[in-house]
Amino acid sequence: MSDTMINMKILRKCGGELEHAIKSRWVEPCSTQYYINAMEDITTRTRIGKTWTKIPMESKMISKIPRENRRPERPVLKCHKCGSTSNLANTCTKKTKINEVQIIEEIQFTEEKEEYDQDFAVSEDTPVEDYPIENITSFFQVTEVHTHLPQYSEDCYNLINIQDARMCKTKSARGKGYTAGESCITSVLMNDIEAKVNLDTGAFCTCVGKDYLQAILPGWKSHLFPIEGVQFSSASNNMYPFGILEINFVFPHPAGSIRMKTEIVVMDNCTSQHIILGNDYLNIYGIEINNHKDRYF
Repeated sequence: MSDTMINMKILRKCGGELEHAIKSRWVEPCSTQYYINAMEDITTRTRIGKTWTKIPMESKMISKIPRENRRPERPVLKCHKCGSTSNLANTCTKKTKINEVQIIEEIQFTEEKEEYDQDFAVSEDTPVEDYPIENITSFFQVTEVHTHLPQYSEDCYNLINIQDARMCKTKSARGKGYTAGESCITSVLMNDIEAKVNLDTGAFCTCVGKDYLQAILPGWKSHLFPIEGVQFSSASNNMYPFGILEINFVFPHPAGSIRMKTEIVVMDNCTSQHIILGNDYLNIYGIEINNHKDRYF
């Protein structure tokens, strides 16, 4: 085979742009070594005929996420009644086991109670100082609960002091219901006349209706001071002031009475059958009406 035939076969294997670039340097006659040198020179300078390798994708290069960092698996749905995974609670036909658990708990509770009674059993001859502290404290706790029970509302009770008035006006039969109904209404002395006063922390001023004031103090109009340019309103409607009246109150109590000098706003359309003592004088005289057993007013 001649050198020309060998050179033609080499050109066919190059193909494409590399074959065209080598033909541009074709010289007749030429040796095979010349074409090989020309081919290496062209590929080095122009990178024609260079086989490109694929760059691996970034997603494949990233290492796999550890199992502990993966999203938590979906929990298996179970029936809340029988604990089976084949059905749910809304379609469960098996009986619940709640009653059995309650029976076991009741048995354990009775056993613990018997052990407690045996541990703290005390004979009649045991001195008082040898009594277990747990028995003494539990006894006082029971009696303390019963002392908080308010009295029944009876009209025959004489309201001697403020504490009795507060207890008798409570409508609840059991429990600490001091704020139910008229629990904050008490009896006071107003110019040597007995009157009802509502200790209202929600009222910003002290006021009274003219109808109730006329019933307990007929000559009040002669001591009235005028009031102008002031607007009052309640939770339901507007209140129309009639004037201001200066009244002295006496809150009787065995621990010490409170004498209070107040200025009361007389309302024209107030229908309440008591005097409303507002938060202004409650703060000045430090009267506490919160729910605790040491409350006196």
